[in-house]
Amino acid sequence: MRFDLLHPADQLVMLMNRIYYRGMTTTSGGNLSIKDADGSIWITPSGVDKGKLTRDDIIRVKPDGSFEGRHKPSSEYPFHLQVFEQRPDLGAVLHAHSPGLVACSIVRCLPEVLLTTHTYQVCGRVSYAPYALPGSVLLGQKIAAEFRKGSSVVMLENHGVVIGAEDIFQAFMVFETLETAARLQINAHKLGKLKILSVEEAQKAASLNIAEYPEMDLGPSTSEEKALRRDLVKFVHRSYEQGLFTSTQGTYSARLSDGGFLITPYGKDRMYLEADDLVLVRGGRSEKGKVASRATWLHEEIYRQHPDIHSVLMAQPPNLMAFAVTDTAFDPRTIPESYVVLRDIRKIPFGQNLLEREAVARQLSPRTPALICGNDSVIVTGKSLLGAFDRLEVAEFSAKSIIEALGLGPIVHIAPKDIEDIEVNFRL
Repeated sequence: MRFDLLHPADQLVMLMNRIYYRGMTTTSGGNLSIKDADGSIWITPSGVDKGKLTRDDIIRVKPDGSFEGRHKPSSEYPFHLQVFEQRPDLGAVLHAHSPGLVACSIVRCLPEVLLTTHTYQVCGRVSYAPYALPGSVLLGQKIAAEFRKGSSVVMLENHGVVIGAEDIFQAFMVFETLETAARLQINAHKLGKLKILSVEEAQKAASLNIAEYPEMDLGPSTSEEKALRRDLVKFVHRSYEQGLFTSTQGTYSARLSDGGFLITPYGKDRMYLEADDLVLVRGGRSEKGKVASRATWLHEEIYRQHPDIHSVLMAQPPNLMAFAVTDTAFDPRTIPESYVVLRDIRKIPFGQNLLEREAVARQLSPRTPALICGNDSVIVTGKSLLGAFDRLEVAEFSAKSIIEALGLGPIVHIAPKDIEDIEVNFRL
């Protein structure tokens, strides 16, 4: 989809709808704006249901300061204007009060972007603006001061977050990634002490996981490939809808019978992914004109070592990842289904999945079908697309149950003798 060809009003409706239905704002909360080429600013209205916006609700603020539209512009319009004045390089501003980021703002802490390399890559440095009355000139001045210093992500004391970006879709990606990071931070605090990366570790890791393949021209696609493209995209969308992926992260691949495999591309929004966006990798070459996921080399190695594995998933779901950023072990012996589907999930140190692909792939087996990679991601395998997706979903649900149980009392795992019975009855 060519988002740049969408009218600014349509872009704002699309993104506000997405923010609202992802549970990251309320009916009355949040505002978005886009700076047009002619100097106009398109902005969401004041006092209109954010879950039912239409393009006719969007306000155009002309360069001379006059308004065009049937509503008043957002009451926060003054700070949008000041941000654009301070940062001519920005084309969009997003402000919202998502639960995780509000939690950070009301305890006066910044969301920890160095829990994962990915968050640091997407969000960069986050700064704080002191509290001021919403809609006031003073609030605008305090926010604009942080943007003037070079910040593009500014937390507001007792308020929420303001994000500036080249376009509104980039702003949303940063916002969703930062909210996911805040939720991860909250979950991890319940488990134990956080393991935080250094800037140097994050930067080094970001430079290591780029899969560069010689390109190949494709011949006619087989019916098998066409069907797999269709099904794989459906599972990517489903993973996004379930909160297992975000717009900026989540890698899914599936094997073809000729030894090649399809994998998600790098840098494409998971919600809008289409079958043609998937990248075919075969014989050490990748589909011409596309950039495969940064994790492609690892997926290729897993398929090489394990002929029985037909799908690989890598993701950062916020509950399961809490175990990746603390020293707490993830024990799936909570209910029979969790143990049957997950068996023994191992945790590997940060960076191993980037530097030691062969060794990481060797650790996978029918007894260990998934790995938790410290401060990075979760690797889940399956004999089919559905099998891999189910395993990730069960793992995230199990992790959520464990974290929520901590507020109720000590966790009682299934006893070893009962585990033996499960293994016998389910032929594990």
